[in-house]
Amino acid sequence: MIAVARLAILVGVAGLIPFIALITGLFVMPQHSVALISYFYLYSAGILAFMAGVYWPIAMQLDNCCYPVSPLITMLLSQVFFVAAGIGLLLPTSGQILLYTLAYLALYLVDARWMRVYWPVWYLRLRLLLTSVVLVCQLSAAAWFFLLPAP
Repeated sequence: MIAVARLAILVGVAGLIPFIALITGLFVMPQHSVALISYFYLYSAGILAFMAGVYWPIAMQLDNCCYPVSPLITMLLSQVFFVAAGIGLLLPTSGQILLYTLAYLALYLVDARWMRVYWPVWYLRLRLLLTSVVLVCQLSAAAWFFLLPAP
């Protein structure tokens, strides 16, 4: 049986493949940029919503506790990130760039600041690596969109 940490690392790293492939596609196949940027933000929304869902089990385990974050705050955080993921899909590309970049950064900061007592050390290291790559991809999308001429 595979250890949870190894499985999480494997799945987390595999989850980066679409981010990296779609950003690479923007620069390699600019003639398909409209579809690629659309898929990139669709995938960004899906992963953000998925990551937001991790707070629900924590909230249910907290029950009547309030340290360091109450169950109510934990569930609200989950909903904020989930709703942001959905709203982002309705925005123009410039809005998506801003929303998803800030949302991924905020999601990591919430984990590292307020939720850190719930995560094993290896998980926060993994999250830092994964979030860093995703943020580089988000910033690459911004550079492509704002700095490069349209095909």
